Amino acid sequence: MAEEKNTGFTIKDKRSFDEHGNPITAAPEETGNTAEEDSRTAAEEEASNSQSGLPPEINFASFVLSLSSSALYHFGEIPDPVTNKKQRNLIMAKQTIDILGMLKEKTAGNLAQEEEALLSNLLYDLRMRYVRETEKDRVS
Repeated sequence: MAEEKNTGFTIKDKRSFDEHGNPITAAPEETGNTAEEDSRTAAEEEASNSQSGLPPEINFASFVLSLSSSALYHFGEIPDPVTNKKQRNLIMAKQTIDILGMLKEKTAGNLAQEEEALLSNLLYDLRMRYVRETEKDRVS
């Protein structure tokens, strides 16, 4: 039987999803806070961040939506925040779509159902938009 050696450190699993993609919720005794205290703390932190000008918390959904916004910018749908002019760059739009596709491929099996659906739907919409935009160029 193998003996375990004490290495002087402990490992705590901080993943938010188990091996089946189900959310893991910490028991109140582990965090030291009740659900009500956690809710108040998160709300207070969010209010503090919005007042101080800090950006919202980054999670997978906000990251994917940020990339899709970048693609819409390159399609000319969203104006440049500095110049307020719309610029169309299909090469950059395709690159952003390809990044999202790579992200989907590399995270396969590791996303929550909602995250997988969000990424799949965004990719479908952006790819269809890219096809329409390239068709416009061929007709012109």
